[in-house]
Amino acid sequence: MAGWALLPLRLFLGGTFVFAGLQKIANPGFFDRSNPTSIQAQLASAARVSPIHGLVAHLEPHAVAVGVVMALGEIAVGAGTLAGLWSRVAAAGGMLLSFGLFLTVSFHSSPYYTGSDIVFVFAWTPLLVAGAGGVLSLDALARDMARARSGVGPATTVPIPFEVVQRVCGSYDAGACRALSGAPCEPAPCPYLRVGSVTTPAAGPGDIDRRTFTLQGMFAAAVAAVALAGTGLAAGLGRLGGKSHPSGTPSGSSPLTSGASGPTGATGTGTGSGTGSGSSTPTTTPVKKPVGTRIGAAASVPVGGSATFQDPRSGDPGIIVHPDAGTFAAFDAVCPHEGCIVAYSPPAGRFICPCHGSQFNGKTGDVLQGPAPRGLGRIPVEESAGDLYVT
Repeated sequence: MAGWALLPLRLFLGGTFVFAGLQKIANPGFFDRSNPTSIQAQLASAARVSPIHGLVAHLEPHAVAVGVVMALGEIAVGAGTLAGLWSRVAAAGGMLLSFGLFLTVSFHSSPYYTGSDIVFVFAWTPLLVAGAGGVLSLDALARDMARARSGVGPATTVPIPFEVVQRVCGSYDAGACRALSGAPCEPAPCPYLRVGSVTTPAAGPGDIDRRTFTLQGMFAAAVAAVALAGTGLAAGLGRLGGKSHPSGTPSGSSPLTSGASGPTGATGTGTGSGTGSGSSTPTTTPVKKPVGTRIGAAASVPVGGSATFQDPRSGDPGIIVHPDAGTFAAFDAVCPHEGCIVAYSPPAGRFICPCHGSQFNGKTGDVLQGPAPRGLGRIPVEESAGDLYVT
């Protein structure tokens, strides 16, 4: 009964973790440093607010490897949970992943139950204790196959009322047990049940355990092959889709292509000589040389739209908006509440934090709705000769 009762939880947790892992692999933006939702941006954000920020800071240079391990770990945990294979090991892995996300992403959620990661930690507890419960489980299949090959029947527990045991027991006598010198008949010390539970099988327990482990290993190899094939397919489809949808961000903002990492040396001079005598063409005045770092072309940000970039000064993910023709505004995309990355909503003209619902003015960055204590950091931006520069 425990196995059937836990089956909906198994399906939810297993399916969620497989989906989460495949989503990371299939999203080109997850490994793109310039994308505000990338693993690099998430680690940089966690390094500021996480209680284990020291450890997270050391992982930042290896962000891509961390992202790959996280995605494959989620797929392995999810696949093992769905298949009922090494169920307790998969549950332990799920708890560790969820607890790690709790410490890096949702530790400061207030009240605590608004952060989903802590809920996932405890959701894994029943599966850690009971495993798959022998229901639709490769663990149970491997065990039964091993017992059958050893000449032993399936290890099936059949619950029956204790009164049935009393009726078939030859030592039962009017509520007392003759085998225990007239002691009251009770389940715990019952010699009938005790003798029945230690009947020696045709093969030793060690032999069955070895056969079971071997079969589990074979099943694990098959599940891993299927999971890797699915992962490769998801990655391929994600890369193909990424060519036409390069952003991969919730807001639909396209990432700008950064220029040189240092201050710009662009001349931005106009064209035309203006030297011809009597020419009606006026002399073109050289465009003022911009100060700052080029982050991309102004045409990449449509009127009413937005684009993402990496702040060359702080390394934080940034977002630039084009609310009115010829007017640009750039902001630090890190929410000042708990470090999540905000997204721009063109219909609302606002920045919205996906973690706890804070909202910010799309033109000024001022906070419109908490729990954020203040607005988004403003980044000076300038347009020159069709390009955008930030300082």
